[in-house]
This record gives sequence, structure tokens and C-alpha cells, in this order.
Amino acid sequence: MTSDIKNIPVVLVFAGHDPSGGAGIQADIEALASQGCHAATVITALTTQDTLDVSDFRPLEVADVITQARAVLEDMPVAVFKLGMLGSVENVEAVHTILTDYPEIPVVLDPVLASGRGTALADEELVEAMKALLLPLTTVLTPNSLEARALATGADTLDACAQALLDNGVEYLLLTGSHELTPEVVNRLYHENRLLETFSWERLPHSYHGSGCTLAASIAGLLAHGLEPFTAIHEAQDYTWNALRQGYRPGLGQHLPHRFFWAGDDEA
Repeated sequence: MTSDIKNIPVVLVFAGHDPSGGAGIQADIEALASQGCHAATVITALTTQDTLDVSDFRPLEVADVITQARAVLEDMPVAVFKLGMLGSVENVEAVHTILTDYPEIPVVLDPVLASGRGTALADEELVEAMKALLLPLTTVLTPNSLEARALATGADTLDACAQALLDNGVEYLLLTGSHELTPEVVNRLYHENRLLETFSWERLPHSYHGSGCTLAASIAGLLAHGLEPFTAIHEAQDYTWNALRQGYRPGLGQHLPHRFFWAGDDEA
């Protein structure tokens, strides 16, 4: 049996490499494959990490980031850009240059500022570069509440953070609530200067490594299939919650999402 490769949309991912396989590039590949997409990948940083925490990272040189991306863009019809960990101001600037050359391609940005255990992966200068260069080009931004506060430091509430980020040029903002002390996880979707929808999800008993990557990549994959943003964002949350619910713990630290849960013969 043969298939038409044109029916498999390409998502170009910029993200770091996680040797544990829980987050970063591998998480994006698995989530995009689950949405029926081809993941083309640009490595932006090499990290030393496990399921417990990140102990070190090294951003790649700008030239390496640019040549990886240009090679793909000159060869494949990229449907969506998905951005994760960028690692340096210089890499933010490089990605900005690439995005501005392809203004018709939607951008999903997961603003990776710290590890799941709180280890900083971005300094203030990098945050400011993201705000100035990437947010105005972003179709869907997916910060957790900690990241939203870091990106909108002058805001005193999460709604005010959301408004500040929309004012910065973000088209759709999905602000996730897993870090808030609420009985359920409440995610809020903002668009056109207002709260568009609130989604509530059962709070699961574990902490997870790679949940943010999974959510953002699955949104990107669904957008690549032509879904409008509201539907893509809703369906991606459902996929991510099920991947977390059926997650597993291969190491000594956090659980990992089971991004291929749908391929099993029975429910976990």
C-alpha cells in the first residue's frame, strides 16, 4: 500500500535535545507523530538532564540553527513552526529572522523558561528578546502561570498577564493552570483582548516531564491539518490530558506522558 506524502503535513520544530527522551525534541516528535504529522527538527541546545532535573545546557551556534532550518525550508512545505527551548538571545534573533521570511506560516510558541523542577533555562535578557521578537509573530502561545508572570512582570493578576501578552502581539493565548493551587487544572484561552474559553481538567496525582512540549506540539500538529485555532487548542488539551493520565515513570524522577497511548489495545 502506498500513501500520498502530501497528505502528511510538515511541522518545523525548534527545540533542545533532552537525553532522557521526556521533553524537548523527542517529545515534539512523538506528539506530532500522534497527530499524523511529520516532524522536521532543528536542535537549538544540548542539555544534560534526566527525569529529575536539568543540570546543564549548551545552546548551539547561531549558524548551526540557521543552516538546519534553511535546509528544511528549502526542501519541504512547512505548515507550522513550533518553538520550544531556544537557549540564547542569539538563537532568538536567528529564529525571528527565519519567521519573518515566512509570515504566512503559523507559529506555536512554548516559552520554555525553566525546567519542571524550577531550574532556570532563560535569563532576563533572553526573556526580553522573546517578548520583543517572537511574541508579535506568535499565533498560539502556551505559557504556564509561572511563565506568564515572567513574561508580563508588571501585571498583578493572571488576567492582566494575559492582556499584556495579547497586547504584545500574541493572537491566541492558552494559559495553563497546572502550577496553581486549584482542585482542578484550569486552562484559560484568550483571544482578541478577552477570555474566550475556560477549560477544566481533572488534576492528576503526579508531576510530569514534557507536558508543556506535548501540549504545544499537538496544537501545532492539529493546526498543520488545517483546524482553526480554537478547535486545535481544545483537541490538543484532551490528547495531552490522556497522555498524562496514562503516563509512566521510567526513572527516579517525574512521570513522562505516554504520547502513544492511543496505539495500545486497552486502557491504562
